[in-house]
Amino acid sequence: MLLYTGLRRGDAAEVGPGHIKNGHVEILTEKSQETILVVLPILDVLQATLDVGPIGTETWIVGERGHSFTKESFGNAFSEAASAAGVKKSAHGVRKIAATIAAENGATEAELDAIFGWTGGRMAAHYTKTANRARLAKKAAEKLKSIPAPELKVRASSDKIQTNQPTSERLVGEAGLEPAKP
Repeated sequence: MLLYTGLRRGDAAEVGPGHIKNGHVEILTEKSQETILVVLPILDVLQATLDVGPIGTETWIVGERGHSFTKESFGNAFSEAASAAGVKKSAHGVRKIAATIAAENGATEAELDAIFGWTGGRMAAHYTKTANRARLAKKAAEKLKSIPAPELKVRASSDKIQTNQPTSERLVGEAGLEPAKP
């Protein structure tokens, strides 16, 4: 549910059937002393997740006895379940994953602000900048394909070189495209 809504853990622990209005989830999110209305569609994958449950009657996320969680108890239960599964992540980490996926799939800063209840564009810019850099690097790397590969070996093996200069078997330096360090 967290992945398909991007809600903060406190909001995720609170959201349920009573937040559905006109086929959307509408929730006033908590952030500092500010509340922001977030309106989210119920994606097919979210509905499928809710259908397999278990869910509560007042909140979608419930404990083993069917009771709602507080923000803190939900965070603890999530961390314990993740740890038991061998994953060292938190509920907030799922929010970060959702933001990353949305940005990598082309979400704009305004769209990310709307989904995640952010204001001012700072957080959204963080995700779009990273996603844009990866997308741009991929496009730019494609442009390097026109550079022909060498037809002959560019260096002889180090045992055949008759010199007092240090040599390296690597064609690229340790940090990327810098020359190999002696």
